[in-house]
Amino acid sequence: MEKKSDIVSLDEIDLKIVAILEENSKKGTKELAQEVGLTVTPTFERIRRLERRGVIKGYVAKIDQAKIGRNLLVFCQVSLKTHTTELLENFEKQVVELKEVEACFHIAGNYDYLLQARIHDMQEYQFFLKSKLAAIPNIANVQSSFVMTTLKIS
Repeated sequence: MEKKSDIVSLDEIDLKIVAILEENSKKGTKELAQEVGLTVTPTFERIRRLERRGVIKGYVAKIDQAKIGRNLLVFCQVSLKTHTTELLENFEKQVVELKEVEACFHIAGNYDYLLQARIHDMQEYQFFLKSKLAAIPNIANVQSSFVMTTLKIS
């Protein structure tokens, strides 16, 4: 859980660097320096400081999931039968190991967890649901929603 003391203070240049890298993490330090109005060395030092402080957690490529056969985006709302620490931790440990699950959120509301999963098609989803997700003990209910169109992903 993030506390106010965990929030890192960033100046305007740091915020520009973060915004540029969020858009294109492959941008070189020289190009980045030009965009933020610094020379290469201070820009490089700022990037390293942002990495050390945990603001920049890593660099990733944005993949067109349909081109690698993961056409179906599914959100699964999961309710558990019982809410002991042991059972919650067991569910979390098992669900994060499922290769189809891109993200898992412990949420408040009508459900306990929200899963974001990428699947090839409905047949593969059925296999995922029956053979993998339902095999995790203590699940009471799974409600799934299938994405028809994606309007925005940051």
